[in-house]
Amino acid sequence: MTATLTPIEPAPLKRMLDAGQAVLIDVREHDEHAREHIIGARLAPLSAIDSHDFDRDHDKIAVFHCKSGMRTQANAARLLARGFREAYFLQGGLEAWKAAGLPVHANTRAPLEIMRQVQIAAGSLVLLGVVLGASVHPGFYALSAFVGAGLTFAGVSGWCGMALLLKAMPWNRESSAA
Repeated sequence: MTATLTPIEPAPLKRMLDAGQAVLIDVREHDEHAREHIIGARLAPLSAIDSHDFDRDHDKIAVFHCKSGMRTQANAARLLARGFREAYFLQGGLEAWKAAGLPVHANTRAPLEIMRQVQIAAGSLVLLGVVLGASVHPGFYALSAFVGAGLTFAGVSGWCGMALLLKAMPWNRESSAA
């Protein structure tokens, strides 16, 4: 049997939070949370979630959320193993919360999320390789092939060298220390 979390819509969740019946847990990474998050949500990134993160909250209903709900649902078994008597996921995630007109804290000065930076950098390098390959020398197509191979490796292995390199950039140092 597959572990599943029960979906909950933003409005009923807001009522539960206001009544103190639930704890809202943001499972996104630090860089995503720093840029935008639901006010009052506790950050517990999937990459570092620990069962003891919630020892004082096991008497409450747990509601997990990410940006769209997909990541949360994909990790339901891990999240259900955190010891809550009742657990849900925010249907549609942060995006649904915002669409319902509910409050979020946004920090537009925080760097873009690392994976968005990877997408921008990789896409730019592929495009550059194609343009240079077509206009200067076909050898530049190798740049596009190299980036494509790196993305394939990252998808298969879960290790992304470009993400690690971007995390070390000066504009990302402050948010990674938070």
